[in-house]
Amino acid sequence: MFARVLAALLVSTTVLAGCGGSAGDSDPGTLKLWHYESPDSAMGIAWNAAIAKFEATHPGVKVQFEEKGFEQVQKTAPMVLNSNEAPDLLEYNKGNATTGLLSRQGLLADLTEQAVARGWDKRLSAGIQTTARYDERGVMGSGKWFGVPNYAEYVTVYYNEDAFAARGLAVPTTLAEFTAAMDAFVAAGTTPLAVGGAEYPAQQILYQLALSKADRDWVDRYQRYTGDVDFHDEAWTYGATTFAEWVAKGYVGPESSGMKAEDMGVAFIQGKYPIMVSGTWWRGRLQSGIKDFQWGSFPWPGSRMGIGSSGNLWVVPEGSRNKELAYDFIDITLSQEIQDKLRDAGGVPVAPGGSQPTDPAVRTLIDEFDTLVANDGLAYYPDWPAPGFYAVFVSATQKLITGGATPDQVLDEVAKPYAENRATLGG
Repeated sequence: MFARVLAALLVSTTVLAGCGGSAGDSDPGTLKLWHYESPDSAMGIAWNAAIAKFEATHPGVKVQFEEKGFEQVQKTAPMVLNSNEAPDLLEYNKGNATTGLLSRQGLLADLTEQAVARGWDKRLSAGIQTTARYDERGVMGSGKWFGVPNYAEYVTVYYNEDAFAARGLAVPTTLAEFTAAMDAFVAAGTTPLAVGGAEYPAQQILYQLALSKADRDWVDRYQRYTGDVDFHDEAWTYGATTFAEWVAKGYVGPESSGMKAEDMGVAFIQGKYPIMVSGTWWRGRLQSGIKDFQWGSFPWPGSRMGIGSSGNLWVVPEGSRNKELAYDFIDITLSQEIQDKLRDAGGVPVAPGGSQPTDPAVRTLIDEFDTLVANDGLAYYPDWPAPGFYAVFVSATQKLITGGATPDQVLDEVAKPYAENRATLGG
């Protein structure tokens, strides 16, 4: 995804180690690293451990870490990577609209040789590798390696166990049971869903509803341009109309249209909403932040296809002056030690080791992702296919919340830029 904007407002610079300088300075004693994971997230904890291990195994080399906001990097990466201000290594969003676009523009180093020589192609499963490789059009799934996945993720349903128990509600296993639970909260005067409509995950909910009527061929035609896409087919129509119905039924409150992802998460942590549909990247934050109630999660009910993929990618700018150091750091993040640390902090590893987690909740998290992979159910994110599609989807879905457009009009709105991008790529 795209999907994650946990640190969208964090634009200040934090130097964890080392001295200043940019990639353009060609300082062989400094690795300049950017990522946008919050310090208390599973990934933030793991990457801090990786920095310590890197410095311990590279005497005389310091890591200059700069914390960037997700949307800050997403909006400025093409300009920054084409300048002397580029880092040696950065975390970047996966998919055609982001890593694929930069690869097509020649701004990213080709990592194929390193992937083979260092065994990344053996450590990462075929499904995870989909987001690492891009063809000459910048379309994911084949071609050269331009990024290396460092964790996995999927969208799940977080819920307030105490609130469910107070109304005698069981964990839903079907979509009908899920909507019945939300009806019970509405009847009690509570808006069930915490939803960020100004960023994510409103459009992800619409997409997940569509996925309940979709299969792998449908996903590949949409995400990888393997065939024609009809935005008014059964799946897309069901997703948009059902989302609009959920708004009308009070499952999604009108305040959601202006709510950002951070505000959504904080509201759920504070117990203001009993349900939040969002990614596994929130788990560490919820684990440390929720003090007043018991909480849990369950997979989206009644759908074999689900939103998920590898997590974000490590990418190396073509202009990096310290590529070998960058490759070494990537290696460390894929080591069993760091992947286990990520797992134990509540993340989903992409290169799991032989040991098992001791926390049952973490085991469940990994098992749910493994089930998605085993069922060939990873369906990526709705905004991936085309550059700028994230903003288009956010705006379109907001209109369903405010009543500013009908489901058909919303689908027309997202169909137009998709068709234009497909034409640009040559079909």
